[in-house]
Amino acid sequence: MSCFTCIKVLMIIFNLAIFLGGGTLAGVGIWVSVDSGSFLKLFGTLGSGTDSIASQFVNVGYLLIAIGALLVILGFLGCCGAQKESKCLLIMFFSIVLIIFIAEIAGAVVALIYSSVAQSFLKSLLTPVLQKDYGKNQEVTKTWNATMEKLECCALDNYTDFTDSYYVNNNKGFYPQQCCNSTITNVTACTASDAARANVKGCYQQILDLLKTNAAVVGGVAAVITALELAAMVVSMYLYCKIDNNDSMDS
Repeated sequence: MSCFTCIKVLMIIFNLAIFLGGGTLAGVGIWVSVDSGSFLKLFGTLGSGTDSIASQFVNVGYLLIAIGALLVILGFLGCCGAQKESKCLLIMFFSIVLIIFIAEIAGAVVALIYSSVAQSFLKSLLTPVLQKDYGKNQEVTKTWNATMEKLECCALDNYTDFTDSYYVNNNKGFYPQQCCNSTITNVTACTASDAARANVKGCYQQILDLLKTNAAVVGGVAAVITALELAAMVVSMYLYCKIDNNDSMDS
């Protein structure tokens, strides 16, 4: 078996896997979008927030459909291009992968350059939510309570983020219990002075530290994906350039 034939077979197998994977992903996305209720039941009862969670799953379903459709198109172009030795299909495959590759690199560069700006922007978005919706919106309250209990933290920076908030104004000036840790004894209701003495750290920095801890895993996955994209472009371009030579040799 020649080198050209070997690479051609590998290209077909690789893109066939992409095609089948994309079809499966799109199928799951369609299922989630059309019948999110039964999809949620598969993973058990989620309580009173099921309707809102179901609507979020529908949005995720649309995203899965889009990604799955893109993978199906890529798999089809790569597989058929290699099988039929079509330079047109191969160059289309190469172009789409190149566009995705450039978009990923651009996104990574923007994320690195504007990471501090993004962090400040995120905090500016979360603070009003904490002030206005904590204690009023059940889903927001549940999410923040779980975060504060898991990370043993209080608010974003510290307890002062709750000052003049909806929760404090409607709970006789008391702060969430998570803002008073175990060092403050005999506390049944967390006041501002109790929270100040407890000095519980904010959640924001701990969340950032947690993300940084997992950054290596995310970076490793991104590196593997980038390597696969580069390999796919190199192989497709190799086949594109060798097709004419291979035809002349066969003739």
